[in-house]
Amino acid sequence: MRKKQINYCLLICLSLIYGVYSCTNADEIAFDINNPTLPEVEEDLNIDENFTPIGTVEIFNETKIDSNYILVNDASANRVYIMNKKAKLLHEWNLTNNIGNDVFLMTNGKLLASLESDEPKIPLGGKGGKIQIIEPDNTPSWEYIYSTENGETHHDVEMLPNGNIIAMVWSIMDSLQAKEEGFMLSENIYPESIIEINPTSSSIVWEWHSMDHLVQEFDDTKNNYGIINQNPHLIDINYSTQVSLLPEVKGDIMHANAIAYDENKDVIYLSVNSFSEVWVIDHSTSTEEASGHIGGNYNKGGDLIYRFGNPEAYGNTEGTRLFQNNHFPNLLKGEHLGKLLIFSNGNDIKQSTVYELQLPENFNLEANTDNEPTITWSFTDPDLYSGKVSGAVLLENGNILITEGDFGFWEVTREQEVVWKYSAPGFYWRGYPYLQQAPEIKLLGL
Repeated sequence: MRKKQINYCLLICLSLIYGVYSCTNADEIAFDINNPTLPEVEEDLNIDENFTPIGTVEIFNETKIDSNYILVNDASANRVYIMNKKAKLLHEWNLTNNIGNDVFLMTNGKLLASLESDEPKIPLGGKGGKIQIIEPDNTPSWEYIYSTENGETHHDVEMLPNGNIIAMVWSIMDSLQAKEEGFMLSENIYPESIIEINPTSSSIVWEWHSMDHLVQEFDDTKNNYGIINQNPHLIDINYSTQVSLLPEVKGDIMHANAIAYDENKDVIYLSVNSFSEVWVIDHSTSTEEASGHIGGNYNKGGDLIYRFGNPEAYGNTEGTRLFQNNHFPNLLKGEHLGKLLIFSNGNDIKQSTVYELQLPENFNLEANTDNEPTITWSFTDPDLYSGKVSGAVLLENGNILITEGDFGFWEVTREQEVVWKYSAPGFYWRGYPYLQQAPEIKLLGL
C-alpha cells in the first residue's frame, strides 16, 4: 500500500457487501470499496446508501471541500466520466476509440476529444490521430483524422473562441534531413507542429512548425548553426539528446504534451516535456509569417516570443530552473487573469510540485537575462509524485484540484491544507471541475 494511504480512516456505504469503518480522528474519513467492516457512520456526511463508490475517498476537512463535480480522464481504462466528491459515478461516455489523451466537456454539453486513430502511425506515448466532437448521447457529430506516415495529432486539443480547434502534431523528419538540420544523432525525429482546424470546412487554416525555428552548435557545416545562448527565440535541436530522458523517447525529441490559448494576447502556450519548458508562440501570424522570423503582433514570426521553466534549455545562466518535466499550463481567468497553474513532475528529484505563476504583462526574452515568471503560490508534499501526465485547476471556492497521474486527485487550500483525496487504480490525465448548476451539466440531465 502507498504510504499516502496509511494514516486515514476508511468509510464505505452500507450494503450487503460493503461496510463502514470510522475511527477516533474525526478530521480524516475515507470511503473504501475494499473494506467490509461495519462500525458506526458519521451522521454529518449525509451519505447516500444506494451507490458503491468507484474509488477511495479520504476526507480530511469536510467544511473546506468544494462541492462541485469532476470530469475524470482515465487513460489506462479509456474512461471519461463525471463523479462527485463522494466518488459517486454520475455520467459516463462510451468512446469510439482509445483516449489520446484529452477529453473536455464544453458549455454546449458536447465533448471535445483527442482520441487514437484506428491505426496510429506514430506509436509514441500520448498518440492520437483522431479528433471528435461528441454529442451528449455519445454520437460523434464531427470527426477529423490526421494520422499519416508524415504526421499525427497527439495529447491535447483546444477550442478557440472563433470555433476553430488547435492541436499538436508530431511531424516526421527522417535521419538524413535531421542530420542536415544539425541533429547530432543518426535517427528519425519527430519535431512538434501546431495546426488550426476549421470544423465547418474540416480544413487546416493555420500552422506552425518548430523545425522552422531551430538552432544548433554541433556542426557549423549544417543548417541552423548559431550560438544557442545568443538566440533565446530559437530551439536547440540537440538539447534533449544531452539530458537524461526516458528510454522510450525514440526520436520524440520535444514531446509536447499540452496546449493552451490566451485570447487576450492571441498567443499559444505549448508545454514541452523533454525541454522542461513552456514555449509561447504568436498566433496572430499568418502561416507564412509563422514559418519565418518576422511578422505578427510581436514581430517575431514563428520564433518563440517567450519561454520559461528551464533556462538551461537555451544556455541561459541566469534565472532559476523550475520544472523537471511539466504538464498542463492552465491559464487562469477572472481575478486571477495573467496567472498560470502548472504541474512540474519532478522526475529528477522524484517530487512533484504545483506552481501558480504570474506571467509577464509584456513578453521579454533576452539572452543571459532572468526571464522566468514570478511564483505566486506553490504546493508539494512528500507523497505527491507522478513522473507522467498530471495537472492542477482552480476550484470555485479557491482551492486547487491536483491530478496526480498514477494516484488520483488531491484538493488543497491556499493555506497548503489537504482537505480531500480520491484514488483508484488508473492513469489520470486530468480532472476538470464543473459547477453542479453549470449549463453543460444540466444538458447531461444531472
